[in-house]
Amino acid sequence: MTDFVRPEVRLVCGVDEVGRGPLIGAVVTAAVILDPSQPIAGLADSKKLSEKKRQLLATEIRQKALCWALGRADPAEIDQLNILHATMLAMQRAVAGLRLQPEWVLIDGNRCPQLPVPATAVVKGDSKVAEISAASILAKVARDEEMHVLHQRYPQFGFDRHKGYPTADHLLAIQQFGVLPEHRRSFKPVLQQLEAAR
Repeated sequence: MTDFVRPEVRLVCGVDEVGRGPLIGAVVTAAVILDPSQPIAGLADSKKLSEKKRQLLATEIRQKALCWALGRADPAEIDQLNILHATMLAMQRAVAGLRLQPEWVLIDGNRCPQLPVPATAVVKGDSKVAEISAASILAKVARDEEMHVLHQRYPQFGFDRHKGYPTADHLLAIQQFGVLPEHRRSFKPVLQQLEAAR
């Protein structure tokens, strides 16, 4: 990992989110404290890994990390709070879910939620900090699993392919089949469809 200056503490937690852009489903976050005595090879930004590689790494992270936890904010919370505040809430939930209290939290991006421990935002942290890479992988695998469940329920929407992002296929499916209970009603394409259907 590159030039990032790490805090001089033992229990460093990495936090990342997946799912700010999709029109449906939760925003999912993960918090991970890695075990320095059990390094994991191949950690990288989850977006740069194949699905198979992500799943293999997620299994290894869950086995080797000192502790890890997931957090989420559901579509109703996203609509109520807005996506930024819902993401911060999901990050707080992930950190609160850890079995060990971290001494420092490193968060991917340029903003930190309010936490009971020191925290630093790291731009492009998922490619600079191993703990954030691990968190990005766990969050992505968890959210993809949620999309897989939605695909089983609504196969006509193709969630297995676009994972809820506003692709042409997804927008067409919303027009054809309407808005689902799991859609984020405050997101513009969903809002426009609801207004058109009135």
